[in-house]
Amino acid sequence: MPLPKAELHLHIEGTLEPELAFELAARNGVALPYADTEALRKAYAFDDLQSFLNLYYELMAVLRTERDFEDLANAYLVRAAAQGVRHAEIFFDPQAHLARGVSMGTVVEGLWRALGRSEADHGVSTRLILCFLRDESADSALETLEAAKPYLDRITGVGLDSAEVGHPPVKFREVYEAAAALGLRRVAHAGEEGPPEYITQALDVLGVERVDHGLRCMEDPALVERLVRERIPLTLCPLSNVRLRTVDVLADHPLPAMLDAGLLCTVNSDDPAYFGGYAGDNFDAVRTALGLGEERLRELARNSFVASFLEDDEERRARYLAEVDAYTF
Repeated sequence: MPLPKAELHLHIEGTLEPELAFELAARNGVALPYADTEALRKAYAFDDLQSFLNLYYELMAVLRTERDFEDLANAYLVRAAAQGVRHAEIFFDPQAHLARGVSMGTVVEGLWRALGRSEADHGVSTRLILCFLRDESADSALETLEAAKPYLDRITGVGLDSAEVGHPPVKFREVYEAAAALGLRRVAHAGEEGPPEYITQALDVLGVERVDHGLRCMEDPALVERLVRERIPLTLCPLSNVRLRTVDVLADHPLPAMLDAGLLCTVNSDDPAYFGGYAGDNFDAVRTALGLGEERLRELARNSFVASFLEDDEERRARYLAEVDAYTF
């Protein structure tokens, strides 16, 4: 049995495996520009974040109906549960679907058909986080939040993703203030390809409670001190960092130094279909490449539950933490 863990940085659209992409394309009469699953898998090789995003958005064309989103989420949950995930806080990108004529209701209701029974079917509790695309306008983000209002009983928080460079967090001050007023939790991608200042902006301007990635905080010792002092969790994605060239090889990943500095780090899969591994695969990879011992892995697993948005169910959090403490490697 794998080490119990929570996954806090997972884009549901990024779990679209080539086989499911072709299955949904056939179901919906969508022509993919790839001969077969093997040809598509070969396209999952990227030079940087933008080259990944181009393919990521292209493949979304196969997601059309509630059933498609349900199948996508179910496929992820099966894989996640097999790798020890007990709780998943799942990002989704409504703007990318709204732009294709797919309604907010189709996306949320479809995902919820899987998430609503995830605990019974897979033993995985879930939360849903609506992400704004930072390369879209601030007005578009506000319109997206407005469209989500009928579904806020299913949505725990908001996030910020897509192309980071040139799109600072301050651009989204207004929508984050509106989300906070609605009682939504707040996270944001910052410090992956963008500079450490983006992390500071995400904290000070957006009021985020968790930083997604946050890798480049290590360039700013004062920021590291602040993140440690305020216990701000970082949702790191090691295999993603290598695939997108933010880290050359996994052996160079700063995760051990970040843990040594006292940062509250978690390990997650980001877009696992594209980046070569799900949550457990990322744990296995850092264990091997970085020589992390059992207690360090246990620390990462504990951190994932500590950093999760389970304030509405502290009994569950305590139960998950007890599972981690009792785990025998």
